[in-house]
Amino acid sequence: MTELLRPHAEQEYADELAALAKVDDRPRPPRWRLSPWAVVTYLLGDTLADGTVISPKYVGPRRLVEVAVATLVTDRALLLLGVPGTAKTWVSEHLAAAICGDSTLLVQGTSGTPEEAIRYGWNYARLLAEGPTAAALVSSPIMTAMTDGRIARIEELTRIPSDVQDALITVLSEKTLPVPELGTEVQAVPGFNVIATANDRDRGVNELSSALRRRFNTVVLPLPASAEEEVEIVARRVEQLGRSLQLPEVPAAVAEIRRVVTVFRELRTGGTEDGRTKLKSPSGTLSTAEAISVLTSGLALSAHFGDGVLRPSDIAAGILGAVIRDPVSDRVVWVEYLEAVVRERDGWADFYRACREVTG
Repeated sequence: MTELLRPHAEQEYADELAALAKVDDRPRPPRWRLSPWAVVTYLLGDTLADGTVISPKYVGPRRLVEVAVATLVTDRALLLLGVPGTAKTWVSEHLAAAICGDSTLLVQGTSGTPEEAIRYGWNYARLLAEGPTAAALVSSPIMTAMTDGRIARIEELTRIPSDVQDALITVLSEKTLPVPELGTEVQAVPGFNVIATANDRDRGVNELSSALRRRFNTVVLPLPASAEEEVEIVARRVEQLGRSLQLPEVPAAVAEIRRVVTVFRELRTGGTEDGRTKLKSPSGTLSTAEAISVLTSGLALSAHFGDGVLRPSDIAAGILGAVIRDPVSDRVVWVEYLEAVVRERDGWADFYRACREVTG
């Protein structure tokens, strides 16, 4: 198979999924490829009895993952809630891949998402030629998941207009999708469920109605609890991206990964790691996902315009772009942080000079 830039989870981790299915002797819900125990193991990682290593896909509280998987066993839909960069999309993709072997039944929420993306549409050439017929109907990912007993995913649910969101109410409560043009309906078969993601920190958010929110069980994904945990997450994800982009290996970049994570955590929490200095926080979220982006860009710079070793000069511009969203207030926060913290920190002289150079 031609090498892919970004394989789906069920493609990239096909060997792990197959190994888990082979040893998984626990009860499986209808149309699930793995038992709930095996799904949790796939996400959190483990070493199987036959020696197969299952790599962790999510680093966080085990109980949260167990609650999410248990929700999908029931007839309740799952809402993954959290600030940007808490791996909501990543978790939803891997849940779908482990449960039904297909993470591609996806509705991407935007301010322009139409109702047809949730319900169904029409092949207008056939509609004009034949009128409303089953052959002219175009299934949405939700409808396909209902008929096949699979998991449908909705990304950024709160970005979808409220009237379009409400098209989900009947689907989630009655497990039915009416098609009045044909005088019929689609009824969900066992195995169907919905995983939605949402956050309330970005602009352009449409709050969920109370009627729709009641149809979901909500699991809040937190930011990494410790610096070590966040370094582990960032290093693993940067390594995965680096392999597909043929960038330098991560082990040589661990020091800079730790430095970026430290900067992001201190500005995000409003204080230095030792608790001695209070800081102002910028307007951005400074999420784990943004740290991954900064480091991946830095690795590309070091590979193509440097000596292949990640250095402060390779990440300074990326950090500046992540921190300064408001050119006035955020710049003040960043400069104060550089002068009060970075300048005085042992071993950070090169980083300070690189950041001052790009900050101006």
